[in-house]
Amino acid sequence: MSTELNNLLDLQNKVAIVTGGAVGIGAGIAERLHQAGANVVIADVSEQNASNEAEKLNQIRPDSALAVTTDVSKKDSVDTLVSSAIQKFGHIDILVNNAGIFPSTPLAQMEEADFMKVIDVNLRGVFLTTKAVSTQMISQGNGGKIINITSIDALHPSMVGLAHYDASKHGLWGFTKNVAIELAEHKIWVNSIAPGGISTPGAAAMQDPSKMPAGVDMQALTNAFLARIPMHRMGEPDEIGKVALFLASDMSSYMTGSQIVVDGGALLG
Repeated sequence: MSTELNNLLDLQNKVAIVTGGAVGIGAGIAERLHQAGANVVIADVSEQNASNEAEKLNQIRPDSALAVTTDVSKKDSVDTLVSSAIQKFGHIDILVNNAGIFPSTPLAQMEEADFMKVIDVNLRGVFLTTKAVSTQMISQGNGGKIINITSIDALHPSMVGLAHYDASKHGLWGFTKNVAIELAEHKIWVNSIAPGGISTPGAAAMQDPSKMPAGVDMQALTNAFLARIPMHRMGEPDEIGKVALFLASDMSSYMTGSQIVVDGGALLG
């Protein structure tokens, strides 16, 4: 029997973990899942930002959000995140792997530590959270949804200075497809969202000329990027949040191993 229309987006009694969930795209996703009825665990490396976002959600619906300070690149921190979610809410149904960093460093100036830091957060972190949460989901026996936030840079090179970032996002798209195969037998659907340019604090910080490596004209790069977008604007975090809600809900019941591009048409250019 098909799901009634008014129940398709209903996430009541579901528990979602959103990594990097305190600001930007992560907060946009957390707020949409919460609006649909989910209890939300805000996992973020910033204790203050995570607490602020959880408090915002708890003011809307008391005792429905939990902040957990988390460094996704560290196994112990991820284990604490999962155990905290279980202790608070009893189960986990949705994982959104959103945490990521994108420092700009041209290859000629990039040290091994620079490269590995991005890989550790953007790729190793997803491995650690996906392994821990999928193990919990399998033990629960009710399936689940895992949503990875990649980037259009998983499909097309971005710009000078982001070789490590592009490598991490290409890797994440490959990881998404592979684990989708492995976890399907447990009714855990694994999909990804590839955002284009989204207006976030992190994106704004990238445009600060004082933080750019020598020889990189960020304003020129930004202008060139905007010129390629048919919609002629950057996206908003909630526009990723709405797609995450689609993937977290029964609207996407026959989808796994897929990637949804949300870029205002940027890849058409």
